[in-house]
Amino acid sequence: MSIELEKENSAHAAIEYVEDGMTIGLGTGSTAKYFVELLAEEVAEGLVVRGVPTSEQTRRLAESLGVPLVDVEQVDRIHLTVDGADEVDQHANLIKGGGAALLREKIIANASDLMVVIADSSKYVEALGKFPLPVEVTPFGYTITAKKVYDALCKASVLKPMIKVRTGPGHKPIVTDGGNFILDCQCGTIPDPAKAAAMLANVPGVVEHGLFIGMARTVIIGAEDGATVFEY
Repeated sequence: MSIELEKENSAHAAIEYVEDGMTIGLGTGSTAKYFVELLAEEVAEGLVVRGVPTSEQTRRLAESLGVPLVDVEQVDRIHLTVDGADEVDQHANLIKGGGAALLREKIIANASDLMVVIADSSKYVEALGKFPLPVEVTPFGYTITAKKVYDALCKASVLKPMIKVRTGPGHKPIVTDGGNFILDCQCGTIPDPAKAAAMLANVPGVVEHGLFIGMARTVIIGAEDGATVFEY
């Protein structure tokens, strides 16, 4: 229960960054869900905003709650994105993609004036890597790509990473909103996240990876009695 309270409190703190007239990127996941719900309450009370969802799951949630949405192709500016993270370190480096929405999440975050990350205290870590790093890859040749992802992580000083395709019902690879597969990379520790990000970006077949480097400028870590805000 305390973890859920921490998530909710971090979302409450993030609402303070919302202003009338904004176009807002709406994140994906259990913590971002709290933010969307709180935003819907503000909209019901007269707040005028437009949301850009980062996944079909978030789109369905926002629509059900009455949050006005706009297609990303129709916006020329995203003022704010509020999203969760699977891990965040003291330098605001992130691992994202546990919800298989990392490609759209990164596109929206990169296009935003400000990315605010909301998370419970368990997500705040000294070093990234305990949470398996998601890497989105094209279905074509994904087994070859997996081997190259392994090599790239080794070159980035990750010790003996374990790579496996994420599967769903029937042990079939899950398919992202973009029609791709997800490789989950158990790294243990990622000594140099920036180097690992650069190495992965150079692998043919990798569509995107879950390392978000230098993108979050505000990180909000929830607590049972409030939240702590870190500005970068």
